[in-house]
Amino acid sequence: MAPPRLSGMQKQVLSLYRGFLRAARLKSPDDRKQIEAVISAEFRRNSEQVDRKNFVYIEYLLNRGKKQLDQLKSPGVIGLSSFNVGQR
Repeated sequence: MAPPRLSGMQKQVLSLYRGFLRAARLKSPDDRKQIEAVISAEFRRNSEQVDRKNFVYIEYLLNRGKKQLDQLKSPGVIGLSSFNVGQR
């Protein structure tokens, strides 16, 4: 049985998640654990709370995530934090 086909947006989300995990590998072991915990919690929370058909909000989250990933890749950045943005 073949795995389910993913939409373009689902592929973008998975790519962003993998990008965060790769960036976390470049940090110290303690920072890596903290970063991975924040990433996992944020993606899990959004998967449960965001309507899968709310494409505009998902695009917003993807763009925000890409900016956070770019910041995380900077050598001077040692951690990552999360904050809630209300969904409308």
